[in-house]
Amino acid sequence: MRFLKLYLVGYFVLLLGAGLALWQSGILDEIPGIWLAIGIVIAIGFGIMLAVASSPRAVTTTTREL
Repeated sequence: MRFLKLYLVGYFVLLLGAGLALWQSGILDEIPGIWLAIGIVIAIGFGIMLAVASSPRAVTTTTREL
């Protein structure tokens, strides 16, 4: 679980950096707000899916008492 949180933090830092770079270059001024919101939601969902897929698998064992 620790690596999952670290992965998500790194992913959001990457998204923040990309957003700041687009804002600084003026590209975000040309894109309508609704499309920015849709892109952000998709990027966050994609990051969560990647984090869950890359997290280690939990191994559970059950014991039966006789």
